[in-house]
Amino acid sequence: MTRQRKAPSAGPALIAGPDLEELRSDCGSCFGLCCVALPFARSADFAVDKPAGEPCANLDADFRCGIHDRLRDSGYRGCTVFDCFGAGQKVSRVTYGGTDWRRAPGTARQMFEVFPVMRQLHELLWYVAEGLALDVARPVHKRLRREYSRLRSLTRGAAADLLALDVNALRGEVNVLLLQVGDLVRAQVPGRTRNHRGADLMGARLAGADLRGASLRGALLIAADLTGADLRMTDLIGADLRNADLSGADLTDSVFLTQAQVNAARGDATTRLPRTLDRPAHW
Repeated sequence: MTRQRKAPSAGPALIAGPDLEELRSDCGSCFGLCCVALPFARSADFAVDKPAGEPCANLDADFRCGIHDRLRDSGYRGCTVFDCFGAGQKVSRVTYGGTDWRRAPGTARQMFEVFPVMRQLHELLWYVAEGLALDVARPVHKRLRREYSRLRSLTRGAAADLLALDVNALRGEVNVLLLQVGDLVRAQVPGRTRNHRGADLMGARLAGADLRGASLRGALLIAADLTGADLRMTDLIGADLRNADLSGADLTDSVFLTQAQVNAARGDATTRLPRTLDRPAHW
């Protein structure tokens, strides 16, 4: 049954945070790293199998995708979902100083191993930057600024140093702060909020549901019906939204929602997204 939506709230106030431009993908400044470094298997998301380290057959000599305008129609839906958070251009232009793996084939293997490490660091930077832009998270801003500085410094390290990082341990350390940010945001919603952290909600019928201030961290929402749902001030870090229907849903003030999650879901012109995210072209 569709629930009556509660009166809108102002949501957490935003303040000036770090510039997110370096955390946005710029394929024109990258050596096609996601098209080479990462593997994919023939499935609903990819038309063929491709092992890690082997260039995709659609990668052109200039590192651009030869079928970019028709990826989904060509069976490469997975490519339209992926987002590197700007890691591709960082590895290409900073770590390797603009020298690509074709001109220096001796760097190829290491470059392809560095890329997924850099992507994880940039993803963490995105989350920390989001926390720094929220006025309600001021109690942890000092520690967030310290983490942002540390992470940004790590992304500018040498390739060998990046490969030596214990990324899982690093994610655990940063996650302690991100949990606090999520709790501070969710506390703005009066009354008791739902805790669906890590819940299996695959195919769940949640149309019109009032999920304001809910914790959906790591929840499996694959193919869930979230049409018209109120997802303001929800914590969506790590939530699996593949093929979830977000048509008419309000995610305006949700936290830790990423472009990759949005790209993986279904939506329409009435879906309301956070200001930092773009409406996917395939919606």
